[in-house]
This record gives sequence, C-alpha cells and structure tokens, in this order.
Amino acid sequence: MEKILITGATGNLGRAVIESLLKTIPANQVVALTRDENKAADLKEKGVELRLGDYDDIASLHNAMAGIGKVLLISGGRAQNGLEQHQNVVDAAKKAGVKCIAYTGRCLKDRNTLANQLMKRHFETEDYIKNSGLNYILFRNILYMDAMVLLLGKDVLDTGINQPAGDGMASYALRSDMGEAIGNVLANYDCDNRIYDFTNSETYSFYDVAAALSELSGKSVIYMPVDPDVFLQVAMERGLPDFVANMSLGFMTDIKNGQESKVSKDLEIILGRKPASLKEGLKILFNLQYSI
Repeated sequence: MEKILITGATGNLGRAVIESLLKTIPANQVVALTRDENKAADLKEKGVELRLGDYDDIASLHNAMAGIGKVLLISGGRAQNGLEQHQNVVDAAKKAGVKCIAYTGRCLKDRNTLANQLMKRHFETEDYIKNSGLNYILFRNILYMDAMVLLLGKDVLDTGINQPAGDGMASYALRSDMGEAIGNVLANYDCDNRIYDFTNSETYSFYDVAAALSELSGKSVIYMPVDPDVFLQVAMERGLPDFVANMSLGFMTDIKNGQESKVSKDLEIILGRKPASLKEGLKILFNLQYSI
C-alpha cells in the first residue's frame, strides 16, 4: 500500500484522522505534513513519518509529495489566500504523480445562497480538484458539534443560549466521528471520485440544544433567539474582533436558513454505527455527568 499524506496533521481533525488510520494500516504508511516538527513529536513517537511543509511554500509541498500515493488536504481555515493555498497543494500533488487527492469541505445545502461567504472557498476548492484530472474523494463535513463550546461559551449553563439562529435545524456531528470515518475511507475505500456527506442521523435546533444541556446539567438552560444587530452588539461588548463576530453571525444565519440541515447516512455507514447523538456529544464537550 502506498503512503498516505495528511496535511494539517497537528490540528484536531488531522490528529483524529491519523488516529483512525493507525488502527488499520502500519504507521510507516502514514505521513504527517507539519510546519513544526516539535508539535508533531507525539506522532513521530507512534511511527508516523514527518515531513515539513507549508501551504504557502510550494517547494516544500513538492518535496513532501515524494513517494505519496494519496493526499488528504485539510482545509487551511481562515487565511485570506486560503483558496490559493489549497490550489498549491493540489498542483504539487498532480506534479508529483499522486494518484488520489481527498479534501475536507463542508456539507451545506446551497453554495449560491450562503451567508457565510468564507464557506464558498470549500466549493471553489472542490471545483479546482475536479478540474485537476486527479482522482478524488470529497468529504463534506457538517458543522462540528465541537463548535458549540466556542459558539455558546463555556458559561452557557448560566447565561442560556442567545443566538440569531431562529428555529433553524442542523445535523451537528462530533469532529472525532468525522475523523474516524475519513480515516476509514482513506484506508479501505477506492478513490472513485465520490462525495461523502458526513452528517448526524437527525437535525437539532437550539431549542433541542438547550433541552439537552438542561437534562445533562440539572439546570434550566433557555434558548432565546435574538436579532442579528443585538447579537453583534453583544459580541462587540464581549471584545470579540469584528471578523470573528461577523463570521459567527454568518454561521448562525446559515443555520437559520437551513444550510446545515442536510441529513445523510454516509457517516453512519462508514463508521459502522450511529454517530454520537446531540446529548452524547454535549455530555463530552461540556464535561457533564448529570444524566444521559
């Protein structure tokens, strides 16, 4: 089996994917792309090969691709030149003769009506991959349930939920479940130009989130939908940078508009079990032990 290169290897998703791969294939077939070897020391101890590389450093990407059969491109996040960074990785993979490229995008209903404009980059990257001539696998991940801690705040049990998401539903899933599934596909499935929609088995509103947190904590957690202007004002009062506040508003607006409400069986099928439910996930994320 040829080596699999994981970019963004020291991030949360990258580590989850590598952990999944190591359960299936030998460590010497897993390669981690990192900008800092020190941050990946634990991976090296497990037998994973480290290669230095940066999405902005084309030469480093070319060197990192040597002898690689399959590449997982994990999105570079919020960088202004994020699309160009992704294109650099795709170009390097093609030049090196890599047989398959996989990408972690987003599972959203309609790319043309997104409020969060940053998300369009995922679809533009997919377009570039499709046009590259490489065989590909596209992982479209729903919004991580893990984002609840950031979006709602650690004090949510006391403050309640105040978000501009209306009655919107989302099929949140744990990042660890998605990482496990991505690893399973990379290790065991063909690179057949397939798109996987990784979502939970059902959708949840913030009323459901509030009810789950209430049951898990023994406290009364209330969800109160708020207007976007009120949300932004409170965010600024909390000291959030404008970019972060507006990006959070974009996520919430897309939830309100049903962008995150797609449901697919793909994640359940690849895991061989149901993904963690909302209540199971929140119990882990907020370290709640009251009940389940």
